[in-house]
Amino acid sequence: MRNLIRPLLAAILLVSLTACGTVPTATRSAMPDDTMLGVALPPDVRIESFTVNVPRSLKVNDRNLYYPRGDIVWRGEPRGDRHAQVQAMFEAGLRSAAPRVDGLRPVRLDVQVTRFHSLSEKARYTVGGVHDIDFRYRLVDLDTGLPLGPSKLVNADLNGLGGQAALEAEGRGETQKARIIAHLSQVFVEELTLPGGHVTANLGLLQAINDL
Repeated sequence: MRNLIRPLLAAILLVSLTACGTVPTATRSAMPDDTMLGVALPPDVRIESFTVNVPRSLKVNDRNLYYPRGDIVWRGEPRGDRHAQVQAMFEAGLRSAAPRVDGLRPVRLDVQVTRFHSLSEKARYTVGGVHDIDFRYRLVDLDTGLPLGPSKLVNADLNGLGGQAALEAEGRGETQKARIIAHLSQVFVEELTLPGGHVTANLGLLQAINDL
């Protein structure tokens, strides 16, 4: 009986492997309207100019709760125009990134922020959390004035330090603002120089809660 079972199992395995080899793999990039420069190979571009838009329709929440609801939550600067403060951080990140994206084709990088949910004071000095940052961007060829592919939505979450770690970082000059600007700079560089672009870090449960 055993002598019969072993050849039978081998035949089943052979058929299974043959079937797997003939099944086509579906990919998102197969859709022509879902193609974005950088998915397979990074575009050979250099950033000549950029624009940053933080729509006034994004709701600001300045309440000191552990998790204030809103599109913009930012406490790394004194109270003021939060939209303008977020815009300034993105612009600083882009100015830092531009010299490191030095390809052949000159482009304008248009950015629209869709979410900037940082930490409240309560979260900052207790449990910490996640700087939940989302934006959309497009590349425009400066020679032709035409977009290079469709816009792309990017999730650029960053771990938010809390408690003693936050205090120690502040003592080293690593403020929330400084960390976020440096992070945004790196995200833009990765988007325009690495195959597939920036890969969002896995920041655990708090990140998952942010996405609800």
